[in-house]
Amino acid sequence: MGGSDDGRSRPRAGDLAPVFDTYEVRRDGDRLVYVGQPRADRETVERQLRPLFRQQGYDLRLQQGYDGAEGLPLTVGESVLVAEPRTPGTDGFPWRNAILFLLTVASTLFAGSVYWYQIPITEQPLRALEAWPFVVAIMGVLGVHELGHYAMSRYHGVDASLPYFIPLPTYIGSMGAVIRMRGRIPDRTALFDIGVAGPLAGLVATVVVTVVGLQLDPLPAQEAAAAASDAARVEFNDPPLLVLLAELTGTAEKLERGLVHPVVFGGWVGMLVTLLNLLPVGQLDGGHILRAMIGQRQETLAAAVPGALFALAGYLYFIRGSVNSVGIWTMWGLFAVGLAYAGPASPVRDRPLDRRRIAVGVLTFVLGALCFTPVPVEVITP
Repeated sequence: MGGSDDGRSRPRAGDLAPVFDTYEVRRDGDRLVYVGQPRADRETVERQLRPLFRQQGYDLRLQQGYDGAEGLPLTVGESVLVAEPRTPGTDGFPWRNAILFLLTVASTLFAGSVYWYQIPITEQPLRALEAWPFVVAIMGVLGVHELGHYAMSRYHGVDASLPYFIPLPTYIGSMGAVIRMRGRIPDRTALFDIGVAGPLAGLVATVVVTVVGLQLDPLPAQEAAAAASDAARVEFNDPPLLVLLAELTGTAEKLERGLVHPVVFGGWVGMLVTLLNLLPVGQLDGGHILRAMIGQRQETLAAAVPGALFALAGYLYFIRGSVNSVGIWTMWGLFAVGLAYAGPASPVRDRPLDRRRIAVGVLTFVLGALCFTPVPVEVITP
C-alpha cells in the first residue's frame, strides 16, 4: 500500500498534467489516489480526465482530503483524484439481491393469499400458491421499473447494482425495489435517460398488468366480502389512468362496481409507484428528470414539493374533514423535506438537453399526473 507510480496499466501522472498537477500516486486496495493540485475547477478536471480513466477501467472523482486506509496520511485540505475500478453489473452471483427477491416473493405471496384470495394458509399452506398471479403483477411492475434504470445505467457506463426488493407483508407485500448508483453521472443526457427509463418501463408493465387484470373476473372470496356490508373495508380509489384503461378496454362497469381481480391492484400499485417516484425533488426519478431538463433551477422547484404535499394533507383533513390518506401525504412531505435538503444528482458535464428529450420528459410528467388521485386509500365503515 502506498508508493508512487509503479508503471502498471493506469493513467500516468504526466497524462493528467494539463488540468491536474500530480505530486504522487498511491494505491488504496484497488483504488488509485492521485495527490496534487488541480489547475482548473472540479467540473473541468473531471470532464477532461474522465474519458482517460474510463478507457483504463476506472471511475473518477476529485475531492478534498482522503480518509481511506492507513498509510495515506493526507490532510483535509489536500486535493486528490480518486480512481475506482468500474464494475458495471455484478461481481459474481448477486446473493443479496437474490435473497431479497425470494423474501419479497414470499411476503407478496402471503399478502395475496391472506388479504386478497383470503386463503386459510394456516390450515392449507400450499393453497397460498394460488395467489401467484398477484405476485407476478406486483413483482412485475416493481421489477420492470428498476430494470429500466439498470439497463440505462449499463448503457451509459454508470456503475449500478441489480434491483434490491424490499419485502413487507402488508396489502402490497413489498415496500418496492431500488438500485444502487455507485458511479458518477457523466452528463445531463445520462441523468435524464437513467431517470426516465424507470417510470416509462414501469408504466408499460403497469398498463399490461392492468389491462390483463381487467379481463379477469373478481374472485369468489371478493364477492363474499363485498356482500358483508356490515364490515369495514379498505378501498383503493382509481387514478385517471386506470379509469381511462377501463374505458378503452370496455371494462368500466367493473370499476363502477368496485370489484376487480387482484391483478388489477398490481396495476394500481404501479401507478402509485410511478406518481411518487416522479415527484420532482432530490434524487427521486422526477428530481433526476427535472434536473436534467432545467439544470440547477430544479432545486427551487424541489423546495416547493414538501409544502405542496403538506398542503394536500391539510386540505383533506381540514377542508374535506377526512383522515383518509392524510398520513400518506404527510409522510411523503417529510420524506421530500429530506430529499430536497440532500439535493439532486450533479452530472459531471452540465450541458443542456436536446429538445427531443425535453419533450419526452414533459410527456413523462403528464403520464405521472394521470396516476394521481388525492385520496388513494380510504377506510369505508358501514
